[in-house]
Formats: sequence, C-alpha cells, structure tokens
Amino acid sequence: MHTIQTVTVHDSDMEIFLFLPQGEGPHPGLILAQHIPIGHTGLENDVFTLKTAERYALNGYVVAAPFIFHWWPKEETIELKRQEFRDDWTTQDLAVTYNLLGERDDVDSARIGIVGHCWGGRVSWLGACHNSKLAACIMFYGGRIKLSMGPSTPPAIELAGEIRCPVAGFFGKLDQNPSPEDVADMSAALDAAGVDQEFYSYEGADHGFQMFDSPERYHAEASEDAWKKALDFLRRKLT
Repeated sequence: MHTIQTVTVHDSDMEIFLFLPQGEGPHPGLILAQHIPIGHTGLENDVFTLKTAERYALNGYVVAAPFIFHWWPKEETIELKRQEFRDDWTTQDLAVTYNLLGERDDVDSARIGIVGHCWGGRVSWLGACHNSKLAACIMFYGGRIKLSMGPSTPPAIELAGEIRCPVAGFFGKLDQNPSPEDVADMSAALDAAGVDQEFYSYEGADHGFQMFDSPERYHAEASEDAWKKALDFLRRKLT
C-alpha cells in the first residue's frame, strides 16, 4: 500500500508516492528515482517501480518515489521527455523529495539515501552530486552519465567530486548504456574524488536485469544477488 502526496516545484505539481514500513520509527529514508519506459506516463502505471518501493519498505525504509516527468503531460511521448529532460529541474525535484522525507516524524533525517534504476540510476548519481546530506547512493545500470542534459549543465560524471556519500553500483556486462567502459570511467571518477564505492558487474546480464516484468531483460540470479548486496550496503551505510 502507498499514499500519494502532491507538492509544487516551480509552479508544476509533482506526485510523490510514499511507502511506509511497519513500526513507528524513526526509520531510514530512501528516495527511489524511477526508471523508464512506462513510468514516464505516471508512476501509477509503473509496476516495477511500485514493487521495488514496496520491497524496500518491507525492509524497513520509508520510500519516496517522485514523478520526475511532471514537467510534461503524462500522455506526452517518451522521445520528447528524453530530449527535453533537464538536470537542473530534476535536482529541484529531488531536493523537494528529500525535504519531504526529512520533515517526517517517522524518518531519521540523518539516514536518507537515494537509489535508482536505468534513467533513475543516472538520477540517483545526480542527486548525490547535488545534496551533500544524502548518506548513501545506489545506482543500477545508470546510462547517459557522460551526457549534458539541459542548458549549462555539465555531464553528470564530471560532478563526481561533489559526492559526499558512499556509492554502490550494479551493472550488466552485456550492457552498452552504460557500457563496461563507462562503468570503469565512473569508478575512476569516484576514485579520483576519494568517494567510497562498491561496484558489481554481472556476467550474462544486460541493461535492466532487475526488471522482473520484462522476461527478455530479467536475469534472476544477478537480480537477487544485487538485491542482497544493495540491502546490505544500505544497512551498513544508513545505521
């Protein structure tokens, strides 16, 4: 079960889907950055993101999943949303979501992390670059890390020096966005910035290997191993 809160970001209404664990807390909090496709039409249509949020909540986290495509009508095409996507808008979305979590009585504001898959993997990295209060970041196969998205915004990989929290990354060795070379460059950027990192790459796994609702992408063994490692990472970093 979840609830939906609507907040305003620069005169645009944004839905945030909230998932609660059992108990009064205070609990650690998680921002879950959504993936695409499907999710760009509304989180209510995105089974993967909803079920992923539920699983984190079952493991003791208050999860907030913002609909970061609120800047466009839900019925607008994915192609346009990809083309017009702006990092400066998205960092505002993440800041509002962080504040919503941090102000809750059932959340320990010192224990808030961010996690994302696919498009959301890049967004989770971006969030860690712009919010020094985040205590942990997890990115699952986040692509486009070397691209500038929006006017006067640098490629996200160039912001690695701004990250102040440990980063975990999970990737498929068959993936080409990010490619194994991209993953190596991300790891090198974090090393150069002195950021603690835990990167894992899976043989035989491609982009979207956790997508249980996509038989052609889902890799059960890699997915469950990544779940185990991600939850252990969060347990260690958000305690």
